[in-house]
Amino acid sequence: MSARCSLVVNGKSVRVSTGDTPLEAALAEGMIAPTQGVHGAGAPGQAAAPAARRLPGRGHRPDMAKLPLPRPQPAIVLPETRAAAPVKRTGSITDVRALSPHAIEVVVTVTRRLPLEPGHQVVLAVEGLEPLTLCPTLRVDGSAELNELVFHLPHDPDAPGLAASLAVGTAAKIRGPVGRAQYRPGGGRLILVSDGTGFAPVWSVARAARYVEPARDMAVLVGARDPLDLYMRPALDWLRATGIGRITLVADRSRQRPPDVRPGPLTAHVPPLRTTDVVHVAGSASTVGAVEVLAAAAGARCYPLLVPET
Repeated sequence: MSARCSLVVNGKSVRVSTGDTPLEAALAEGMIAPTQGVHGAGAPGQAAAPAARRLPGRGHRPDMAKLPLPRPQPAIVLPETRAAAPVKRTGSITDVRALSPHAIEVVVTVTRRLPLEPGHQVVLAVEGLEPLTLCPTLRVDGSAELNELVFHLPHDPDAPGLAASLAVGTAAKIRGPVGRAQYRPGGGRLILVSDGTGFAPVWSVARAARYVEPARDMAVLVGARDPLDLYMRPALDWLRATGIGRITLVADRSRQRPPDVRPGPLTAHVPPLRTTDVVHVAGSASTVGAVEVLAAAAGARCYPLLVPET
């Protein structure tokens, strides 16, 4: 079979090699000639001068140059932020008051301020008690002095030994910061979940986030076994006033549950989590464990914090 054939263009016979397009054949025979395009690029068009003789066929053209693919670069790993070294402080208990039937507020005034971030924990040592790992927070109205450490502790009215050991004037030793559940600015939506006095770290993180990142999306869930133990309403009112609309209150027991309190369990009301979410959960082992599972399933970052029980 011949490697050439004839093609009639504008009444003239043009010889075409196998593999050439009609446009290439017309250019080679001088039927049309390249002209300058708008940006200087060659464009086919009519011209008086014939074009150069036939261009080499496709089968005879040199292979296109193959550029080497870029080598994969190693991932850049940012160094882990080093936690602040724990320091020790001494002080005394200056205030103890009831927050609810099963929660008390204890204020320890130290001789010198501790370098703490919201969500950090400290170890509180008081004579007569085992050391407690607690998270300093704010009073429910948002107040606290620089040299004050405010704690929310569970309280059993039938076993008042803890409250008796934390009487005003009792000497206290503090060591901190400890733990890695502190507030980290940046990231996606902030999901704050607390059970009982686990509201202490959630309150400190939420208030800091409203000042540091006022535009950051946030959802707050607080729960208690008894509706009477939802002592954090003044703090939640402040969050609502600053623009946080997604605040959910949950109680396990139905006795005297106000209309704005939903029935438990608390984890049933956690919104669908996203990969970009940052979750802080504080409370009992059952609540913390369940939220950790939900966060792991969604691929969200989770910072758990267990609250000591009475």
